[in-house]
Parts: sequence; C-alpha cells; structure tokens
Amino acid sequence: MGKVYVFDHPLIQHKLTYIRDKNTGTKEFRELVEEVATLMAFEITRDLPLVEVEIETPVSRAKSKIIAGKKLGIIPILRAGIGMVDGILKLIPAAKVGHIGLYRDPETLKPVEYYVKLPTDVEERDFIVVDPMLATGGSAVEAINSLKKRGAKSIKFMCLIAAPEGVEAVQKAHPDVDIYIAALDEKLNDHGYIVPGLGDAGDRLFGTK
Repeated sequence: MGKVYVFDHPLIQHKLTYIRDKNTGTKEFRELVEEVATLMAFEITRDLPLVEVEIETPVSRAKSKIIAGKKLGIIPILRAGIGMVDGILKLIPAAKVGHIGLYRDPETLKPVEYYVKLPTDVEERDFIVVDPMLATGGSAVEAINSLKKRGAKSIKFMCLIAAPEGVEAVQKAHPDVDIYIAALDEKLNDHGYIVPGLGDAGDRLFGTK
C-alpha cells in the first residue's frame, strides 16, 4: 500500500490557514498556493538519488554531491493543478511539465479524460501528479490511470488538502502511489466538497465562479 505523508511544517500550516480563509483574494491565494507547492516540493524530493562529483572551490579541490540524472515530470490535473506548477519548478527547473484534463460526466458523475499531453520519455520519468484538492479521489485515480496507460512506472500524488475518502480511493486503485498532502481534513459533505476545505480551488485561483 502506498504511504501517506502529511506535512506538519509550521510554514506550510501557516500559509494553509490563509489559503483556507474565504477573505483571501485571488492574487494572494494564487501566491500562497505557489509558495506551499514550493515547500512541499522540498519534502517530496527528499529521496532523490545523489552522485559524487569533484569540483574546484576557491580554496581547494573537493568531492561533493549532485542529483543523479533523474528525469522528473510534473503533471497538473487541469485546471486547478496549474496553480502548483510554478512553485515546484522553482526548485526543480529542469523538470518537464505534462497536462491531464478531466471533466465530470453529468450522467455517471465519473471523470472523463479530454486532454493529455505528456513528455515523450514517459517510461523513464518519475512523475508528480498535482492537484490542490483530493476530494472523492475520482480525478486523481483517473489521472494516474492515464499516466500508467501510457507507460509511466513511477508516480507520486501531491495535493494541498485531502478528504479521507479521497485518500482511500487512490490507495485502493493505485497501491503503488505515495500520497503527499499538506492537510488531511475531516470529511466530504453531501455535495462532494471537502470540509472544512477551502471551497473550489479553481475558482479561487482564477477568479471565476
């Protein structure tokens, strides 16, 4: 079963409070989401493999470490996932960015894939799928399905806020995927919204209703 990591870092928790606050405007909300994504990226890359190299400092030659040639890919789930990408790229500028678009079928209420654009070397990359919210888990499960169908072998899922139901759904469908979240909330309400949550992340990021 994939592991679940809940980040309790004070800076993440502090910024998350303002992200949740309904009085936080679009500009500030967007900046905070990006900042929390950067802080989470710091944690999610903790196990990247290193190799030793020799360099010349101003004083002498020295052995030091750099990240091994790991190919990373960031996959935002459209549209809200886009709000987290730049924050991650600040720390990992060489990562490639793909996109997965999903919409909810009004009849079945299940997510349907409408757009997928991925880096060409899917099988060789470590992917981080990002979406601010993990509610029912439907979109996350389908996005991971999309990646696996195209040959992805190594996938992590990262979000700001998750409901227990969503975590359970991803673990059940994809037991090989670790989940990284800034806060695990109480539950889903009757409309599928996370409680206490932060409302609709897409609308708050892009100023729509």
